[in-house]
Amino acid sequence: MDRRRILIIGRNGQVGWELRRTLAPLGGVVAIDFPEIDLTDGSSVRRWLTETRPALVVNAAAYTAVDRAESEPEKCHLINAVAPGILAQEARKLDALLVHYSTDYVFDGAKAGGGGYLEDDPTRPLGVYGRSKLAGDLAVLEAGGRHLIFRLCWVYGTRGQNFLLTIMRLAREREKLRVVRDQVGCPTWSRMIAEATALAVQQTLAAPDPAAFTGLYHLAASGRTSWHGFAEAIVSAMPPEGRKCTGVEPIATAEYPTAAKRPAFSVLCCDKLKRTFGLQLPDWHESLLAALDVEREPPLAVARVSAASPQPALSPGGPEGPRSGPEPLRTGDGRGGTSTP
Repeated sequence: MDRRRILIIGRNGQVGWELRRTLAPLGGVVAIDFPEIDLTDGSSVRRWLTETRPALVVNAAAYTAVDRAESEPEKCHLINAVAPGILAQEARKLDALLVHYSTDYVFDGAKAGGGGYLEDDPTRPLGVYGRSKLAGDLAVLEAGGRHLIFRLCWVYGTRGQNFLLTIMRLAREREKLRVVRDQVGCPTWSRMIAEATALAVQQTLAAPDPAAFTGLYHLAASGRTSWHGFAEAIVSAMPPEGRKCTGVEPIATAEYPTAAKRPAFSVLCCDKLKRTFGLQLPDWHESLLAALDVEREPPLAVARVSAASPQPALSPGGPEGPRSGPEPLRTGDGRGGTSTP
């Protein structure tokens, strides 16, 4: 019998890179990225699904250069809004399951009360990037096929360009760093996202009625911190040798303006994910330490997602990210480029 075919779009991104390993036990993986597929070209998107005829489509690609999106709204919309809708329509024709990744940027960060955002809370994106991602979510929902939409928060990894690697580099170069303290979220390791995705997909495909799992879920690390707290934790965990930084100064967002406004509060409540799939990601600090250990002691970073069902054995492994100026660090959103949500 032929193995289930899995199409991963965005293989070079932080999440897509990890998905190639975590989804491999579930079928034959076909992983692609630009320029093999051009998400600004609907015919390119349709051709890949028509020719591969996958049973599972995972869209781990996105336009994520948050500031640049303000000056490239059309390109951002094509990749983040139009392409997901086409993927959803084509997946429905094939009766395939679509996994799509969204973002905390669909919210305005003004939620009161301290509780994390729920899946059905009102969405009020502040910029082009957030609006494009919300439009993509709605396009997937409106297509009416089987889907899992995972909203992510503050994604980082051990490869590419992201907040973790930027802070580590700057900590080796500078004695002092300045990082914003008044934006709060859930730093989430890309490997944990890929592991949780594989476990959720495994349950969905094995269910008598896979459509029962169709829906939107928040997927983020447990706990919360600020960009400043995240940076401090990274620097503190680095070995003293080779580290020049002696302190991380907290600053206000207003002290370092950016083209796109960021949500001040990006904490996502993941209770629905836990109720439905029995999955809960570890605390952000625990995941950070595992990510930092991954090259030196790989077993520490394997299969740390808490799950009700057995976890597969996972092999350890590893876009314009947060940019830095001569003074404070521009934290961005911890993502960037066009390959990682």
